[in-house]
Amino acid sequence: MIEIRWHGRGGQGVVTVSKLLASSALTEGKYIQAFPEFGPERMGAPIKSFTRISDEPITIHSQVTNPDVVVVLDPTLIGEIDLTEGLKKDGVLIVNTTKSPQELKKKLKVKRVYALDATKIAQESIGRPIPNVPMLGALVKATGLLNLEPIIKDVRESFQKKFKDEVIEGNVKALERAYREVKEG
Repeated sequence: MIEIRWHGRGGQGVVTVSKLLASSALTEGKYIQAFPEFGPERMGAPIKSFTRISDEPITIHSQVTNPDVVVVLDPTLIGEIDLTEGLKKDGVLIVNTTKSPQELKKKLKVKRVYALDATKIAQESIGRPIPNVPMLGALVKATGLLNLEPIIKDVRESFQKKFKDEVIEGNVKALERAYREVKEG
């Protein structure tokens, strides 16, 4: 089982991307869980969401405390909260930032770090600084957990109920661009 903890702020799509990843894994025949940590969230408040993906039925029903992967949508959370708390020794940290993976590696004391400017990618692709879909592309590239094509299909299907075609295609471009541009440290 792979456990992922997402960190971001209200309004950045943390819960949406957690569910989108789970939905894509489901289409590949995996067992899934995706759920947020609810509290008095408001726009801009730090929030967490969790995703579990497994080849076997998932019987745990709790927060992810020892994640294999931590994804950080908002770089201002670095130093504000312990983003690497419980991260497995060989775990992966993926951060939306303008800093290099090497800088993050030193500061956060983790072995495997990936970084990209997902906010810039989102702004240029969809016209809004919402980094969730680019961070999904980065996660897929960094972990190899799922194939990119089913996720692209899922983004189109999930978003067609809420967004116009140009927004959907902008998100697909952001996903693909992040997949290509994420860098490992």
